[in-house]
Amino acid sequence: MSNLPSIVCPIDFSEGSRTALNYAAVIADHFGARLLVMSVDDPLLVSAAQSAGLPPLGEETERELRRFIAQTVPDTSLRAATLDVQVAAGKPATQILRLAVERAADLIVMSSHGRSGVSKRFFGSTTERVLRETTIPVLVTPGHATPVASVTDISRLVKRVIAPVDLSPASAHQVKIAQGIASAMGVPLLVAYVLESIYIPPKLRTAVSGADQLRRADVEAQLRELADAAETIVLAGDASEEIVRLADTRGAGLIVMGLHSSGPLGPRMGTVTYRVLCLTHAFVLGLPP
Repeated sequence: MSNLPSIVCPIDFSEGSRTALNYAAVIADHFGARLLVMSVDDPLLVSAAQSAGLPPLGEETERELRRFIAQTVPDTSLRAATLDVQVAAGKPATQILRLAVERAADLIVMSSHGRSGVSKRFFGSTTERVLRETTIPVLVTPGHATPVASVTDISRLVKRVIAPVDLSPASAHQVKIAQGIASAMGVPLLVAYVLESIYIPPKLRTAVSGADQLRRADVEAQLRELADAAETIVLAGDASEEIVRLADTRGAGLIVMGLHSSGPLGPRMGTVTYRVLCLTHAFVLGLPP
């Protein structure tokens, strides 16, 4: 088996997936990675084409996929990458995850919106399901990101990396990944924590009048230990809104978030991560548990 890093980029022929392909190709070229560009046909259409005596739908989809790649990616962006094209049939998210595991992918790059789910309050249903079930990091590209030709171009756009942590055991890994990315891109890292408000019964308010200050001081100490030399910040309010606002005000083009929650069903994409993905215009790198 090859030791080359591997990237999977699902395509649904939308403009959003064209953007994702652009970034996936540039990243693959920079790291000399294998790049699998894939598309998924609807099984009903496959059956209908077969019943009508038409050529296999997968062959036509593959031709369209190769044409899409040629239109989107300049040859120079794939000079160091091994390009593979594959068409599957079935549920898109299921097939994306299956191929990513089979190919031992290190990263999935996909758009926040595909042909469905363009509302500002929601993001694409296929992307959502991939994020909920993935065991592989997923880079989610915003729908209208500026086209790039090199990782240097990406660095100029990103400007800063933000890692919003919850101080769970997964936070150390999250910060380590964010530090590595920020260092490689030559941009600063900002590690953030959002203190959500807690209700204190009136009878206890006097007795615990300094509770907020103590909470903040404790969080600041944990962040300093966790983030080492990186800049840290403690905010207060709704976590998802504060993270998005921080990215906007500090010019951060990449948010590195954990895809976990502590619900009774086990690892799932947390509510904060979901809302950030719905609200932000930045790239989001989702790290599975």
